[in-house]
Amino acid sequence: MLLAQQAAATDINAGLAVIGYGLGAIGSGIGVAMIFSSVISGTARQPEAQGKLMNIGFTTFALVEVLALLGFVLFFLAS
Repeated sequence: MLLAQQAAATDINAGLAVIGYGLGAIGSGIGVAMIFSSVISGTARQPEAQGKLMNIGFTTFALVEVLALLGFVLFFLAS
């Protein structure tokens, strides 16, 4: 009886981990889209600032992707 309860709890945790990682991946995708849409908009408004905007864009892109990779690692730790 006790082993059956533990197996059911493990399956629920793995399912929640999949849902959590999926939401994290969607969130990082939206974040990357917002970052580069802002870079494109800023470059269109002020073309001479393109270098600075691209530098800031790639820095924040790296931070967002690190958070997505962290979610990927936590998914494997939870399952």
